[in-house]
Amino acid sequence: MKERVLASVRVIKDISPIEGADKIEVATVDGWKVVVAKDVGHKVGDMVIYCEIDSFLPIREEFEFLRKSSYKKMGDEEGFKLRTIKLKKQISQGLILPISVLPTSIDINEGLDVTEILGIKKYEPPVSAELSGIAKGLFPSFIRKTNEERIQNLSSEYEELKKHKYYVTEKLDGSSATFYYKDGVFGVCSRNLELLESEGNTFWKVARNLDIENKLKGVSYNVCIQGELVGEGVQGNPYKVKGQTVKFFNAFNIDTQEYLDYKGFEHLIDMLELETIPVLSEDFTLPDTIDELLQYADDKSKLNPNFDREGVVIRTLDRKKSFKVISNVFLVNEK
Repeated sequence: MKERVLASVRVIKDISPIEGADKIEVATVDGWKVVVAKDVGHKVGDMVIYCEIDSFLPIREEFEFLRKSSYKKMGDEEGFKLRTIKLKKQISQGLILPISVLPTSIDINEGLDVTEILGIKKYEPPVSAELSGIAKGLFPSFIRKTNEERIQNLSSEYEELKKHKYYVTEKLDGSSATFYYKDGVFGVCSRNLELLESEGNTFWKVARNLDIENKLKGVSYNVCIQGELVGEGVQGNPYKVKGQTVKFFNAFNIDTQEYLDYKGFEHLIDMLELETIPVLSEDFTLPDTIDELLQYADDKSKLNPNFDREGVVIRTLDRKKSFKVISNVFLVNEK
């Protein structure tokens, strides 16, 4: 799977004032709103570099202005993490940089991925030993990783997306877990790696507790199921789950290389006596605007009504189209 594009060349679609602010304004790039300084002189139609939230920028002179607000360490590496902030009641997500930070030898065009050129990585929070485990190898090539696109990056497609019906599930703040049974071999994976069974590893502990290997053996085809690992020791356990468990959101037929549709997925997980993540709607129509959809994502979790949900994932019933909508309330409060 292609790595996530964290920094790319884009065009400013709109510039709007911020109430009560003299020195800043808000620029719109696709579906993203970014607060920028007025004295920079950004204009509609300008080609700029947009860096998404979760980007981890390297220590470089041109990024030093971020030190006070964004300095972070990722392991032993120092850098600047971009996160959602609020300025003068205006949500700001990501960073706009001038094209001039790129080498002059590069042929600039809209959509150009400049993530590697700028040395930008995705910020990955520290993971406990119980979750990291011992790697058996990279994530299997015969399974698709879970990685829906954010709705803000689909603004040009939104009118077309509105023509479909969807089902909606809550996006849980946990750790991605994948389990497969292929040609007599059972495998357990974290987001990026296949894991060896080892004492104390939470993914394997849950697999054994839920008897997933024996359950998948009974399926008539090579199969993979994917879900969110939640509970004690996972992201601070915001859902107050006792122990650990997995709530499932995907089922994948390895032989045909296709996701099961919604009814097929529900039937399989029910047959396996496992649990799905909270389903919020089975007959959802997209609202008129992305802003309205972002407001829809802001709500409390079905697993713990005292916790702001991370957002929602929206999929067509045939599972051909899918994307995620992350709650801005959740992001503003995220550390």
